[in-house]
Amino acid sequence: MNRHLSLALVWLLVISLLLSACGGAPAESPAPAPGPDAAAPAAGQTVTINYWLWDANQLPAYQKCADDFMAANPNIKVVITQSGWGDYWNNVQTGMVAGTAPDVFTNHLAKYPEFASKGQLVDIQPQVEADGVDLSVYIGQLADLWARDGKRYGLPKDWDTIAIVYNKDAVAAAGVTEEELNNATWDPQTGGTFGELLAKLSVDENGNNGLSPDFNPARVKQYGLIINGAGEAYGQTEWSWLAATTGWRHIDELYATKYNFDDPRFIATIQWLADMMKQGYVMPLEQVTSLGGAAAFNSGLGALHSNGSWMIGEFANNATFPFGFARLPIGPEGRKSMFNGLADSIWVGTKHPNEAWQWVKYAASKACADTVGEFGVVFPAQQSGVDKAVAAYQARGIDVSAFTLQALEPGGTFLFPITDHASEITAIMSPVMQSIFLGQVDAATALPQANAQINALFQ
Repeated sequence: MNRHLSLALVWLLVISLLLSACGGAPAESPAPAPGPDAAAPAAGQTVTINYWLWDANQLPAYQKCADDFMAANPNIKVVITQSGWGDYWNNVQTGMVAGTAPDVFTNHLAKYPEFASKGQLVDIQPQVEADGVDLSVYIGQLADLWARDGKRYGLPKDWDTIAIVYNKDAVAAAGVTEEELNNATWDPQTGGTFGELLAKLSVDENGNNGLSPDFNPARVKQYGLIINGAGEAYGQTEWSWLAATTGWRHIDELYATKYNFDDPRFIATIQWLADMMKQGYVMPLEQVTSLGGAAAFNSGLGALHSNGSWMIGEFANNATFPFGFARLPIGPEGRKSMFNGLADSIWVGTKHPNEAWQWVKYAASKACADTVGEFGVVFPAQQSGVDKAVAAYQARGIDVSAFTLQALEPGGTFLFPITDHASEITAIMSPVMQSIFLGQVDAATALPQANAQINALFQ
């Protein structure tokens, strides 16, 4: 990835957090005043803006933002629709073809280049310039991720990193300390101390752990680790945090035209995980696909679970045991987490572009960021919102430093791999990754073939 961009992002995070901690945070621009420059509807007419998002945990926070926005803009009504990840994108794509897409929708870095290349998104750069939106208020270079070739397709709303959530009871029962978790090492050849911990934390129905010769991988009661599935082409929560510690990256720079799924380091990482599933230390793909990674962990079927900061509230609300967040394992090149962020985009077919822009601007404003932060569901893209989120988590007795320290660690993050052809890449990689984790094919055979197909898309 673009290492200069990633390092700049991290150091800007460091500076902003340090200044905030010292009471000397940079002066923040006032929240954009929504409404005044929107085209006025006919007298007494209310314009409805349909807004879609996929995260149920964030729905209450953005409903509060919408309520505040509508109070200041009585001529604009924001109607929010939430649906699960898979249905969400199917509905968005179908709606764009049928002419029924929402005016505004939460977008993802893996998705927006394809929408933009098809002319399905409004370029908001002219509105940003006309309204004097200060892009410097967004942490690091998050704003740059939504701009390409002089055009802009969203304003940042949040950021995220990955950490290990752990079952405190299960870890204590195995005699594993939090210090061991936070200092675990890993490499794809030996598995390091992290691999040993997974074996120790895996328990079969007879009470044998993975270090016992009597351990039965076909009758596991508690898995050492649960991941969310095969990870498709990106593996944000599933395997990217392991593969990246070897120095591997999906691509070498933003908007690259070549992927690196044939790299021996990536192949070794994926095969290691597949072998861990076979040995009964990582929940098998069939089971996690059926149950869902977070749901399986929350029900007590695993000791450790890799997931993102946007899921903190999910564990707080649904875990059936005491839990905590640990640092990622230390690989050959340190700890590594993908750094990602969301933004809202305007569908080019909206009949109310001015009102849609007012909502997008407000949803990415300091006012909304502070509101979202107070709900404690994600880390907003503005520092004041992050401070409020951390305070909200602390008030609930939740230590989220595993996520924030990862963001602050020099070289600790790498950017989401943004390229064209995302849907085709996913279509190629999904069945391949599934077949590897199901034990139907080895990584060394399947991944180079898939990589050749992917790179052919750019030729």
